[in-house]
Amino acid sequence: MKYEILYPEAFPVVRFFLNRGEKIKAESDAMIAMSSTVDVEGKMDGGILSGLARKFLSGESMFFQELAANRGDGKVLIGHAQPGGILDLELDGSYGLRIQKNGFLASTEGIQIDTHVQNLARGFLSGEGFFILNATGRGTIFVASYGVIHPINLEQGEEIVVDNGHLVAWPDYMDYKIEKASNGWISSFTSGEMLVCRFRGPGIVLIQTRNPDAFKGWIQSFLPGTSNSGGVIGSFFGND
Repeated sequence: MKYEILYPEAFPVVRFFLNRGEKIKAESDAMIAMSSTVDVEGKMDGGILSGLARKFLSGESMFFQELAANRGDGKVLIGHAQPGGILDLELDGSYGLRIQKNGFLASTEGIQIDTHVQNLARGFLSGEGFFILNATGRGTIFVASYGVIHPINLEQGEEIVVDNGHLVAWPDYMDYKIEKASNGWISSFTSGEMLVCRFRGPGIVLIQTRNPDAFKGWIQSFLPGTSNSGGVIGSFFGND
């Protein structure tokens, strides 16, 4: 399938060129524009149980968009709500891809998306929760991020420590563990990092250059009722 990622430096979108009969799967509400020859329909990948699992366990939408060129060749333009990057990845069927919440954007036919259950410790401690998305099959998958997507390629035995708020995706054959950022809990708390993920190679870990939770906290600091909002808002309007 032919496609191109437009405006990769700022707010990217993906333009697909569908031949008649071709279809893509995208996250709910991802479609920006499409040819009149293309139909869009809500689908639950894997049936109602998988849809419910995505909604209530991983926090994703129950439905995907299926965009199919049923009446002739056509184009589809898709994007995502976050101000960040889009990266295309080829899966050959030999491994799956673990994806953090809001990381899946779209895929070609042949890719299945379901939920993966993390173990108790990881689910309780990580920002991802007990359930994350798992992509398997053969085809192209598009992942989205908050900020730019940066790949970290680990050699055999090499380790990397990642703030779990910056994770986007990683192959299912890579093992990782959740641990304190520092030796002690107080030091981890005062450092502002708290919990991190330690990955061990070989494999490629995809991270995002911005943390959605940190941005949310920054926005909340300007809202009425927060400790420093009055000073910021007052100076904005010229008040003493």
